Amino acid sequence: MLQVTASEFVKHFGQYKEQVQRQSIAITSHGRTSGYFVSEHEYSEYMFLKSRVRQTYDVTELPLDTIAAINQAKMSDAHDDLDNLME
Repeated sequence: MLQVTASEFVKHFGQYKEQVQRQSIAITSHGRTSGYFVSEHEYSEYMFLKSRVRQTYDVTELPLDTIAAINQAKMSDAHDDLDNLME
């Protein structure tokens, strides 16, 4: 990954706009990375992966109606063979 200072990035934006199609660019300020310049394709891929992240809950965070629904859930008879595997 290419790394450039913020002032260098601003001065040569046109050059980096073309270069980002080949590799992402880390933008630094005062020696620390402050952001990244990525292609449209990379950003789309990131947003897709971000949308696929599963959300998990601690049991204490679940609403009471959700807990009740889980307690009342029954496995379909079509899956009885799985119960046999557990025995």
